Amino acid sequence: MALLAVIVLFVVRCCSSTLSVEEPPHSSNEASSTDTTYGFVACVFAVLLYGSYFVPVKTIDTGDGMFFQWICCSAIWFVGLVADTLFHPSRAHPAAMLGGALWATGNITAVPVVKFIGLGLGILLWGSSGLLIGWASSRHWGNLPLKSFLSRFGWFGLHPEEVSKPILNYCGAGLCLLSAIIFFFVKSDGQKRISPETMPLLIDDRRLNPDNTSPSDSWVDTVSPKSKRVFGCILAIFSGALYGCSFVPVFYIKVHATTNSSMFSGSSENEIDYCFAHYSGIFLMSTVYFLTYCAIMKNRPRIYPRAILPGFLSGLMWGLATYAWLTANYYLSAVVTFPIVNAGYGLVAALWGSVVFKEVKGLGNLLVFVLASCVVLAGSLLTAYSKI
Repeated sequence: MALLAVIVLFVVRCCSSTLSVEEPPHSSNEASSTDTTYGFVACVFAVLLYGSYFVPVKTIDTGDGMFFQWICCSAIWFVGLVADTLFHPSRAHPAAMLGGALWATGNITAVPVVKFIGLGLGILLWGSSGLLIGWASSRHWGNLPLKSFLSRFGWFGLHPEEVSKPILNYCGAGLCLLSAIIFFFVKSDGQKRISPETMPLLIDDRRLNPDNTSPSDSWVDTVSPKSKRVFGCILAIFSGALYGCSFVPVFYIKVHATTNSSMFSGSSENEIDYCFAHYSGIFLMSTVYFLTYCAIMKNRPRIYPRAILPGFLSGLMWGLATYAWLTANYYLSAVVTFPIVNAGYGLVAALWGSVVFKEVKGLGNLLVFVLASCVVLAGSLLTAYSKI
């Protein structure tokens, strides 16, 4: 109940903070100090929730992840629905749902990634790759913290953006790329013991046909140990690329919101207004994927009942984390929050994976893991400092 109370209070705080969006956030030194405090507190919440959102299902059998991703995305949409209905009706353009669809596509591989290479290494890899894609596609909204190739030439309708320290900017992006390469040399164990209680539904029906594989097995469990590391890294980079692009539609809409000739004219310029549309895109696309999965499985999907509540909790954590991030962005600007959140939640996930779940074993292997984590943190800070 205490956890539920904290979650409810946090949702109220995140959503109610948007009610004063039309007022200047820094009217005095005292107000500026208070807003800075709110911003960093929101950053801490976002880092902790993003880095921990997969922990509830880490020790629970989720099979190939299709059922889990639908439950998780349903919870994300629920967070957006409650917040948007009770606190701040959205004025965002429906096209923002495209970004949610991109995120849901990347989320399909979340379970295989964690099973193949572990929680810490998986989140760090897709976090660093997402940071690189965000750098290359100008994902950031508000004050763009990074100068990218695409934004320099105005691709995707983005305005050219300059930074005050371009050398540091490119060095930061290079360090993020280097960290992703170093992560490939980390050997992690993402496997877990499965108890008989985690057997999926419809087991009796499938036992009637001895030609079928065991219902507790999925394609994820049949991959050879040598191939898991390669597939896990590739899938993590793929997920990170889609995560990094997920807010590009939102930024495109905001850029053209003040253009009278644009179909997005009059759209909101407050990024929090786009949360519900983004979450709706996540839920709709995840539902399409799950129904397609059910059709491929001939209406006999692998359902894991023990993953329902933990999966829903994971979705709540991710939904609240995004609201916290955008709240921090309102108070501090993206130039400050983006590197902190991206590097921070990766390090939190690394601590969960290496300290709690013992995924990284051996002193040498652990040192490589720590080196890669420090490199991505340094790269994130450099890209932020290059704009200041």
